[in-house]
Amino acid sequence: MDRLDALLQRFAVRTQMFHSGALCGVHDFAAEPDRGQLHLLRRGRLEVSAGRGPVQVVTEPTLLLYPRPYAHRFSTDPEGGADLTCAIVRFDGGTANPLAQALPEAVLMPLAELEGTGAVLEELFAEAFGAQCGRQAVVDRLFEVVLVRVLRRLLQARRVDVGLLAGLAHPQLARALVAVHERPAQEWSLAELATTAGLSRSAFAESFRRTVGCTPGEYLARWRVGLAQDHLRRGRALKWIAGEVGYGSEAALSRAFKAQCGHSPREWVRASAYAPLARARPNARPRMAGPVSDRSKSLAMDGNETLVV
Repeated sequence: MDRLDALLQRFAVRTQMFHSGALCGVHDFAAEPDRGQLHLLRRGRLEVSAGRGPVQVVTEPTLLLYPRPYAHRFSTDPEGGADLTCAIVRFDGGTANPLAQALPEAVLMPLAELEGTGAVLEELFAEAFGAQCGRQAVVDRLFEVVLVRVLRRLLQARRVDVGLLAGLAHPQLARALVAVHERPAQEWSLAELATTAGLSRSAFAESFRRTVGCTPGEYLARWRVGLAQDHLRRGRALKWIAGEVGYGSEAALSRAFKAQCGHSPREWVRASAYAPLARARPNARPRMAGPVSDRSKSLAMDGNETLVV
């Protein structure tokens, strides 16, 4: 069972290097709309400050991931500085992407924790600090590999307590989540999901709510509407989308969509800065210096009826 494949296939993540080399003194990284940042410290001492939290001092090679827009400051020795390579992180769908939502606000991880990634990091640093042809393309792809390794590590170490990643780290809930991710159009019942997880209906419902932070029906509705949003951004027809994500008609999808987003699909498309992707603004480098409907709450606890989403 691959806990990440369906997520990454349906909601891709892309990276783009914007800096490699020494940083000396104080540098502010602005919060850019719908973009995160990923930094790899190769050498040096780094003081990291963000928000109102305490200053963190990093003295070993370390990964610093900010998956959502988040202003932060790096302070280094004015003379010796620190060697870093940095990348923009873009999740398809922006901050509405399930992975972007599930990740902690910030992840600080020594590179030594990324088991089996030594050769990838060595190649990434060699390319980032070198001058070979095609350097940007190579480094961008290697950053994406590193990011997937980070997700793996967070799952293996169970570093996230509540939310999607916590559910995927749970040996039984993960089976149900992966099934929903892979087959969103299926008419799932609570009983079917509980059986998939290998739990009783009551144990599954309680464990899911406690670990993921919502009911199975609520999660299924959010997942389906998230997929519908992705299809809408790509300019696909609403009738086709309805069948693809598990709704029998455009009207049914529109009702579920409005319950989640507060707008009909067409209203959302008009208001969305993403739709369609073909009209998206060119990439720019960063500056350095839903409510749930009453129907979706009505899980049939006898487990024999389809989840109403």
